[in-house]
Amino acid sequence: MSWPGRLGAIARAAMQGPRPVVLSGPSGAGKSTLLKKLLRDYENIFGFSVSHTTRQPRPGEVNGKDYHFVSREEMQREIAAGEFIEHAEFSGNMYGTSKGAVQAVQAQNQICVLDIDIQGVKNLKQTELNPIYISVQPPSIAILEQRLRDRRTETEESLQKRLAAARVDLELSKEPGLFDLVIINDDLEKAYSELKEVLLEEIQKTQESRKS
Repeated sequence: MSWPGRLGAIARAAMQGPRPVVLSGPSGAGKSTLLKKLLRDYENIFGFSVSHTTRQPRPGEVNGKDYHFVSREEMQREIAAGEFIEHAEFSGNMYGTSKGAVQAVQAQNQICVLDIDIQGVKNLKQTELNPIYISVQPPSIAILEQRLRDRRTETEESLQKRLAAARVDLELSKEPGLFDLVIINDDLEKAYSELKEVLLEEIQKTQESRKS
């Protein structure tokens, strides 16, 4: 099957069940925290699409759980073979969502959650996949910088690159119709409540399908 044909098959499979969910936003905006709360509260409803990356694991990150950590050569080979729905490069590292990662979640009859950047969002808009697009944003760049510094996982150079990328990300996210919901994460519980509200219909749909 050609790659457009395979991507169409993924899209059709996704559209038969609940809609996938795309979470986007700059590093430090709070996507991971919101996602962890969602996966904890709805353990069997949501499944996280594990992205591939060529960057090195950070302390505590687990291969196959946080990311699929692969070599640049391996990822380029799989992209050329048409195994990726979307991919992008940031700070010298490649990131992407593979066909297999989405299918693994769908096989469990779960809502597939994809954590992708603004480039990935624009790429997905060109496909038949019909996810709910959600942007998670910090209250300000200054607060974002403080959050990233508090992590103590960045060098000054990588931190400045992330902040520069965040400024571009936040500007591009203003494009009308790009996202179904924009969450300003200045209060975690409020942000989580907004996230749950927009996903309630898909959660209920999935719960009902489990009963039938």
